[in-house]
Amino acid sequence: MSLDSADNRIVETEKRLGVSMWIERALIVLVLLLHQIDGGDGCLASSCGKIRNISYPFRLKVDPECGPYELSCENNITLLSLLSGRFNVEDINYNNFTMRVVDPGLQQSNCSSLPRYFLSTSNFTDSHTDTLDMYENIYEEEYYQYQYIVFLSCSHGVSGKRKYVDTGGCLNWDSKGYTYAMAGDLLTKDLEVGCDVKLVALTSWWGLNPNNYSYAMMHTALVYGFYLSWIRLVCEHTCGFDNHTYCHFNDSTHSVQCLNDGMA
Repeated sequence: MSLDSADNRIVETEKRLGVSMWIERALIVLVLLLHQIDGGDGCLASSCGKIRNISYPFRLKVDPECGPYELSCENNITLLSLLSGRFNVEDINYNNFTMRVVDPGLQQSNCSSLPRYFLSTSNFTDSHTDTLDMYENIYEEEYYQYQYIVFLSCSHGVSGKRKYVDTGGCLNWDSKGYTYAMAGDLLTKDLEVGCDVKLVALTSWWGLNPNNYSYAMMHTALVYGFYLSWIRLVCEHTCGFDNHTYCHFNDSTHSVQCLNDGMA
Protein backbone atom coordinates (compact mmCIF):
# COMPACT_ATOMS: atom_id res chain seq x y z
CA MET A 1 0.00 0.00 0.00
CA SER A 2 1.48 3.35 -1.00
CA LEU A 3 1.64 6.38 1.24
CA ASP A 4 -0.53 8.31 -1.26
CA SER A 5 -3.38 5.78 -1.09
CA ALA A 6 -3.14 5.64 2.70
CA ASP A 7 -3.30 9.43 2.86
CA ASN A 8 -6.36 9.48 0.59
CA ARG A 9 -8.15 7.00 2.83
CA ILE A 10 -7.18 9.00 5.90
CA VAL A 11 -8.64 12.20 4.47
CA GLU A 12 -11.85 10.48 3.39
CA THR A 13 -12.37 8.80 6.77
CA GLU A 14 -11.63 11.95 8.77
CA LYS A 15 -14.21 13.86 6.74
CA ARG A 16 -16.84 11.23 7.49
CA LEU A 17 -16.12 10.92 11.20
CA GLY A 18 -15.17 14.54 11.85
CA VAL A 19 -12.36 13.52 14.20
CA SER A 20 -8.60 13.90 13.93
CA MET A 21 -7.65 10.25 13.62
CA TRP A 22 -6.94 7.71 10.96
CA ILE A 23 -8.42 4.29 10.48
CA GLU A 24 -6.13 2.41 8.15
CA ARG A 25 -4.25 -0.26 10.11
CA ALA A 26 -1.05 -1.01 8.32
CA LEU A 27 2.13 -2.95 8.80
CA ILE A 28 4.43 0.02 8.85
CA VAL A 29 7.34 1.36 10.80
CA LEU A 30 7.08 4.69 12.53
CA VAL A 31 10.21 6.63 11.69
CA LEU A 32 12.04 8.82 14.13
CA LEU A 33 13.66 11.47 11.92
CA LEU A 34 17.19 12.48 12.75
CA HIS A 35 19.27 15.24 11.26
CA GLN A 36 22.16 13.05 10.10
CA ILE A 37 23.55 9.53 10.01
CA ASP A 38 27.32 10.03 9.89
CA GLY A 39 29.57 10.51 12.86
CA GLY A 40 29.59 9.34 16.43
CA ASP A 41 32.99 7.67 16.29
CA GLY A 42 34.89 7.93 19.54
CA CYS A 43 31.91 9.06 21.61
CA LEU A 44 31.45 7.40 24.97
CA ALA A 45 28.11 5.79 25.80
CA SER A 46 25.94 7.14 28.61
CA SER A 47 23.26 5.54 30.75
CA CYS A 48 20.09 6.54 32.56
CA GLY A 49 17.99 4.16 34.61
CA LYS A 50 17.08 1.03 32.65
CA ILE A 51 18.68 2.37 29.45
CA ARG A 52 22.29 1.32 29.99
CA ASN A 53 23.60 2.14 26.52
CA ILE A 54 22.80 5.59 25.18
CA SER A 55 25.06 6.04 22.19
CA TYR A 56 25.04 7.43 18.67
CA PRO A 57 22.73 8.65 17.23
CA PHE A 58 21.41 9.48 20.72
CA ARG A 59 22.99 11.45 23.53
CA LEU A 60 21.96 12.90 26.85
CA LYS A 61 21.69 16.65 27.32
CA VAL A 62 24.80 16.63 29.49
CA ASP A 63 26.86 14.76 26.86
CA PRO A 64 29.14 16.32 24.24
CA GLU A 65 27.62 16.92 20.79
CA CYS A 66 28.28 13.34 19.67
CA GLY A 67 24.80 12.45 18.45
CA PRO A 68 22.14 14.43 16.61
CA TYR A 69 19.22 13.34 18.79
CA GLU A 70 18.98 14.44 22.38
CA LEU A 71 17.47 12.53 25.30
CA SER A 72 17.09 13.71 28.86
CA CYS A 73 17.46 11.88 32.16
CA GLU A 74 15.13 12.84 34.99
CA ASN A 75 14.63 10.83 38.17
CA ASN A 76 16.49 7.96 36.51
CA ILE A 77 14.01 7.90 33.60
CA THR A 78 15.15 8.39 30.01
CA LEU A 79 12.88 10.81 28.18
CA LEU A 80 12.42 11.59 24.50
CA SER A 81 10.99 14.99 23.54
CA LEU A 82 8.66 14.27 20.67
CA LEU A 83 6.08 16.47 18.99
CA SER A 84 4.47 18.45 21.82
CA GLY A 85 5.27 16.03 24.62
CA ARG A 86 7.83 13.80 26.25
CA PHE A 87 7.77 10.01 26.21
CA ASN A 88 9.48 7.49 28.46
CA VAL A 89 12.12 5.48 26.60
CA GLU A 90 11.77 1.81 27.51
CA ASP A 91 14.30 0.28 25.14
CA ILE A 92 16.75 1.16 22.37
CA ASN A 93 17.72 -1.58 19.92
CA TYR A 94 20.74 -0.58 17.84
CA ASN A 95 20.62 -3.85 15.90
CA ASN A 96 17.35 -3.09 14.14
CA PHE A 97 17.31 0.71 14.58
CA THR A 98 14.25 0.85 16.82
CA MET A 99 13.31 2.32 20.15
CA ARG A 100 10.20 1.65 22.25
CA VAL A 101 8.52 4.55 23.99
CA VAL A 102 5.57 4.83 26.37
CA ASP A 103 3.24 7.71 27.11
CA PRO A 104 4.15 8.93 30.63
CA GLY A 105 0.50 9.22 31.65
CA LEU A 106 0.12 5.43 31.75
CA GLN A 107 0.62 3.32 34.88
CA GLN A 108 0.57 -0.48 34.82
CA SER A 109 -1.22 -0.87 38.15
CA ASN A 110 -3.75 1.91 37.55
CA CYS A 111 -6.47 1.11 35.03
CA SER A 112 -7.78 4.67 35.20
CA SER A 113 -4.49 6.08 33.92
CA LEU A 114 -4.63 7.41 30.36
CA PRO A 115 -2.17 8.56 27.70
CA ARG A 116 -1.52 12.28 27.83
CA TYR A 117 -1.21 12.68 24.08
CA PHE A 118 -3.78 12.25 21.31
CA LEU A 119 -1.98 10.90 18.22
CA SER A 120 -3.53 11.98 14.90
CA THR A 121 -2.36 12.36 11.32
CA SER A 122 -1.44 15.99 11.92
CA ASN A 123 1.34 14.76 14.22
CA PHE A 124 3.15 13.19 11.28
CA THR A 125 4.99 15.05 8.55
CA ASP A 126 7.32 14.26 5.68
CA SER A 127 9.90 16.89 6.57
CA HIS A 128 13.33 16.15 7.98
CA THR A 129 12.68 17.67 11.38
CA ASP A 130 12.40 16.31 14.89
CA THR A 131 8.97 14.83 14.20
CA LEU A 132 7.59 11.46 13.19
CA ASP A 133 6.86 10.21 9.72
CA MET A 134 4.97 7.21 8.40
CA TYR A 135 7.04 4.81 6.35
CA GLU A 136 6.20 1.61 4.47
CA ASN A 137 7.44 -1.62 6.01
CA ILE A 138 10.88 -2.44 4.64
CA TYR A 139 11.41 -5.60 6.66
CA GLU A 140 11.04 -8.86 4.79
CA GLU A 141 10.67 -11.14 7.83
CA GLU A 142 10.48 -8.87 10.84
CA TYR A 143 8.12 -5.94 11.06
CA TYR A 144 6.22 -4.00 13.65
CA GLN A 145 2.47 -3.95 13.60
CA TYR A 146 0.74 -1.20 15.43
CA GLN A 147 -2.89 -0.49 16.06
CA TYR A 148 -4.99 2.05 17.81
CA ILE A 149 -6.90 2.07 21.05
CA VAL A 150 -9.86 4.42 20.68
CA PHE A 151 -11.69 5.80 23.70
CA LEU A 152 -15.32 6.81 23.30
CA SER A 153 -17.76 8.61 25.56
CA CYS A 154 -21.41 7.73 24.91
CA SER A 155 -24.62 9.26 26.18
CA HIS A 156 -26.22 5.82 26.35
CA GLY A 157 -25.17 2.23 26.90
CA VAL A 158 -24.02 0.33 23.80
CA SER A 159 -24.95 -3.33 23.49
CA GLY A 160 -24.62 -5.83 20.67
CA LYS A 161 -21.37 -4.35 19.36
CA ARG A 162 -18.36 -6.51 20.18
CA LYS A 163 -15.92 -3.72 19.38
CA TYR A 164 -17.27 -1.57 22.21
CA VAL A 165 -15.48 -2.77 25.35
CA ASP A 166 -16.71 -1.46 28.68
CA THR A 167 -13.89 0.08 30.68
CA GLY A 168 -15.22 -1.60 33.82
CA GLY A 169 -15.54 1.56 35.88
CA CYS A 170 -11.92 2.53 35.29
CA LEU A 171 -12.84 5.57 33.19
CA ASN A 172 -15.70 8.02 33.10
CA TRP A 173 -15.56 11.28 31.17
CA ASP A 174 -19.18 12.12 31.92
CA SER A 175 -20.85 11.14 35.20
CA LYS A 176 -24.09 10.54 33.31
CA GLY A 177 -22.51 8.80 30.35
CA TYR A 178 -20.74 5.58 29.43
CA THR A 179 -17.11 5.08 28.50
CA TYR A 180 -15.89 2.44 26.04
CA ALA A 181 -12.58 1.45 24.49
CA MET A 182 -12.09 -0.04 21.05
CA ALA A 183 -9.01 -1.77 19.64
CA GLY A 184 -8.21 -1.49 15.95
CA ASP A 185 -10.24 0.07 13.17
CA LEU A 186 -13.08 2.45 13.86
CA LEU A 187 -15.29 2.46 10.78
CA THR A 188 -18.09 4.88 10.09
CA LYS A 189 -20.65 2.13 10.64
CA ASP A 190 -19.17 1.44 14.07
CA LEU A 191 -19.63 4.96 15.42
CA GLU A 192 -22.85 4.98 17.42
CA VAL A 193 -25.06 8.05 17.53
CA GLY A 194 -24.43 9.81 20.82
CA CYS A 195 -20.82 8.60 21.05
CA ASP A 196 -17.79 10.90 20.77
CA VAL A 197 -14.16 9.98 20.27
CA LYS A 198 -12.27 11.31 23.29
CA LEU A 199 -8.79 9.91 22.75
CA VAL A 200 -6.78 7.86 20.25
CA ALA A 201 -3.61 6.11 21.42
CA LEU A 202 -1.06 3.84 19.81
CA THR A 203 0.41 0.44 20.71
CA SER A 204 2.83 -2.05 19.16
CA TRP A 205 1.99 -4.84 21.61
CA TRP A 206 1.45 -8.21 19.92
CA GLY A 207 -0.78 -9.70 22.63
CA LEU A 208 -4.11 -8.15 21.61
CA ASN A 209 -6.53 -10.95 20.76
CA PRO A 210 -9.20 -9.73 18.32
CA ASN A 211 -11.53 -12.54 19.47
CA ASN A 212 -11.25 -11.77 23.17
CA TYR A 213 -10.69 -8.09 23.82
CA SER A 214 -10.86 -6.81 27.36
CA TYR A 215 -10.06 -3.38 28.72
CA ALA A 216 -7.37 -4.87 30.96
CA MET A 217 -5.71 -6.25 27.82
CA MET A 218 -5.96 -2.90 26.03
CA HIS A 219 -4.47 -1.08 29.00
CA THR A 220 -1.59 -3.56 29.13
CA ALA A 221 -1.01 -2.95 25.42
CA LEU A 222 -0.86 0.81 25.94
CA VAL A 223 1.57 0.44 28.85
CA TYR A 224 3.82 -1.60 26.54
CA GLY A 225 4.09 1.40 24.22
CA PHE A 226 4.99 1.66 20.55
CA TYR A 227 8.05 1.53 18.34
CA LEU A 228 9.93 4.29 16.60
CA SER A 229 12.72 3.82 14.10
CA TRP A 230 15.50 5.87 12.54
CA ILE A 231 16.00 3.33 9.75
CA ARG A 232 14.65 5.64 7.02
CA LEU A 233 17.71 7.84 7.23
CA VAL A 234 19.96 4.81 7.51
CA CYS A 235 18.47 3.67 4.21
CA GLU A 236 18.81 7.10 2.62
CA HIS A 237 22.41 7.27 3.71
CA THR A 238 23.18 3.77 2.42
CA CYS A 239 21.04 3.57 -0.72
CA GLY A 240 20.47 7.19 -1.65
CA PHE A 241 17.28 8.57 -3.17
CA ASP A 242 17.14 6.57 -6.41
CA ASN A 243 13.48 5.74 -7.22
CA HIS A 244 14.55 2.35 -8.58
CA THR A 245 16.54 1.34 -5.51
CA TYR A 246 14.89 -0.23 -2.48
CA CYS A 247 16.18 -0.63 1.02
CA HIS A 248 16.01 -4.06 2.66
CA PHE A 249 16.80 -4.82 6.30
CA ASN A 250 18.73 -8.07 6.73
CA ASP A 251 17.78 -9.47 10.13
CA SER A 252 20.70 -11.94 10.10
CA THR A 253 23.41 -9.33 9.64
CA HIS A 254 21.52 -6.43 11.25
CA SER A 255 22.30 -4.27 8.26
CA VAL A 256 20.50 -2.65 5.36
CA GLN A 257 20.97 -3.73 1.74
CA CYS A 258 20.19 -1.81 -1.42
CA LEU A 259 18.14 -3.68 -4.04
CA ASN A 260 17.53 -2.48 -7.59
CA ASP A 261 14.21 -3.15 -9.35
CA GLY A 262 16.04 -3.62 -12.66
CA MET A 263 14.57 -0.52 -14.27
CA ALA A 264 17.56 1.74 -13.76
